[in-house]
Amino acid sequence: MSTPALRRGLRTLGTLLITLSAISPASSVFIIAPGVVAGAGTGAFYSFVAAAVVGVFMAFVYAELASAFPLAGGEYAIVTRTLGRLPGFAVLGLMIITQVLIVAVIALGVGTYLGVLMPGVPGPVIAAVTCAVAAVVGVFDIKLNAWVTGIFLAIEILALIVVSALGLLNPARSFGELLAHPVAPDGGPATVGAIAIATSVAIFAYNGYGSAVYFGEETQDASRGIARAILFALGITVLAELVPVTAVLLGAPDLNALFASGNMLSYFIDSRGGGTVDTVLGLAVALAIINAVLAIVLISSRMLFSSGRDRAWPSPVNRALAAVHPKFGTPWVATVGTGLVAALLCFVDPKLLLVVTSTSIVAVYAALCLGAIVGRRTGATAHAKYRMPWFPVAPVLALAVLVFVVYQNLLDPAVGRPSLIVTACVALLSIAYYVFVLRRKGGWKLADVTEEKAEEPA
Repeated sequence: MSTPALRRGLRTLGTLLITLSAISPASSVFIIAPGVVAGAGTGAFYSFVAAAVVGVFMAFVYAELASAFPLAGGEYAIVTRTLGRLPGFAVLGLMIITQVLIVAVIALGVGTYLGVLMPGVPGPVIAAVTCAVAAVVGVFDIKLNAWVTGIFLAIEILALIVVSALGLLNPARSFGELLAHPVAPDGGPATVGAIAIATSVAIFAYNGYGSAVYFGEETQDASRGIARAILFALGITVLAELVPVTAVLLGAPDLNALFASGNMLSYFIDSRGGGTVDTVLGLAVALAIINAVLAIVLISSRMLFSSGRDRAWPSPVNRALAAVHPKFGTPWVATVGTGLVAALLCFVDPKLLLVVTSTSIVAVYAALCLGAIVGRRTGATAHAKYRMPWFPVAPVLALAVLVFVVYQNLLDPAVGRPSLIVTACVALLSIAYYVFVLRRKGGWKLADVTEEKAEEPA
């Protein structure tokens, strides 16, 4: 029986557009950045800078590993081939939970920003419909999806430029004051601990540049192109998020009012640009969120497709997830399934996202750093066409920062500690499934997929 293969219909630019759409800088600024500000106050600037430094290290790690293994399974496929099947399956469990939750919770933001057009429709209903529509569109040819996400991405970048201009052209405080005297939401000085805890959320705001690897089996010259897409995606993301966040912190007329606002960005835009600008930018953000939902559905479906192809589940489930559409060359069952599950999760408490995802991403990053180090030692990544500079500086320093972030989360009983507990539980459940189910059936049957075997565009 032949290995199911996706159609290689993307170039590096198309992969970059989908990756940036999944990161959705506008969604991060409007939805996730307020959480960073709520935790660190104006010290959020340092949180985003620290997260960017971690991002540079991790981008180097991702680029080298993705160059060696440009596979649709993404992180779990990489960790499995560098650290082994058991840690690889633990990463798969963490990523499945994280990715599907991300789709649902980001979709819930659509209702918030489309409320002006549909005031009587409940937010969860709008979110569920968004997930379902994204699943249908995601089944179509990957090249078409790249164009769709690219158009929407241009709109959200324009919105971020407007936000940046509102703050930077009319600042209420100096940049020097922001650097020298970071203020906590309670009015006191922002502490190192608060900034460090907020950094884990800022890491999540930047997260997604490594998602380019999920399209490795659909990108031409993937071993080179995916590495480029990852590095460009990080650079563009940091610029597109750090600048407008800094603009808000500099330009907010009243910091106390900003911190107390239920919608920080709406308060800032309304106070600086007026209600009309706030409404227009709100609609642009709604489009950005819809775009992000589509892109993350595409990513999550590739991971599920790969897990089915690797026979991670019962045989009927594996056959369904590994099904490729005969016309479009996409994993259509995995795509539709992702959208439907996410639609159902739209009716669950969105606060679950922060608890589940913040430290699960840290755990996956740590596994990738170890994979990069072990891959060099064992020669598993020797065939990679991209090699990170100054090895092993990037993975070692990234691990050091991640350990510090975990330590700070342990000290936080409200969010950080519960998040670590949930992450550990998901990893342990995944390991238990592997030990007591997969291994008893003869182990995990990893598909033999190479760049040459993937289907070329017609």
